[in-house]
Amino acid sequence: MTESNVQGKKPFLYVVVCAAGVAGDVGKLITHAQERNWDVGVIATPQGLGFLDAEAIESQTGYPIRYAWRTPGETRPLPPADVIAVAPATFNTINKWAAGISDTLALGILCEAYGMGIPTVALPYVNAAQAAHPAYQRSLEQLREMGVLVGSYEPHRPKAGGGADRFRWAEAIDILEPRLPQRT
Repeated sequence: MTESNVQGKKPFLYVVVCAAGVAGDVGKLITHAQERNWDVGVIATPQGLGFLDAEAIESQTGYPIRYAWRTPGETRPLPPADVIAVAPATFNTINKWAAGISDTLALGILCEAYGMGIPTVALPYVNAAQAAHPAYQRSLEQLREMGVLVGSYEPHRPKAGGGADRFRWAEAIDILEPRLPQRT
């Protein structure tokens, strides 16, 4: 059990946001989580940060968006995660994460989550050309072997404007909710 659940506090969700066209709609996922009485903190990849309305997200969550490592002695701006959603999960992040590359705060958190046993879901947002790359399929298989849960998004056609209308933000909560540590 995590400390927050032992103390009867709300579950804490980390949402890792990557640089994809749907990233600006992450508020939908935050709303879904808050409607289920979860607290949320957002961690953005360095490129993903540019896709976000930081002021709106920080107002919605009550926490700063994290995108860089803390300096020594700096306090932790977020409570520990009970669960993590990577949404949208890009081709780049999926491949680096599966390979154990930890060159950003977001990837560092994801790589550590495996060793800490934190339930994690990835909602990929990739086009069909990226999904056809052999490294992508191997990476998804590696992540599944690590216990990462993968959402059901079907890749969109390349250069077609994406499939934002089919991206199911709420799926992250539906997948993670049964995996929350038991409360006392």
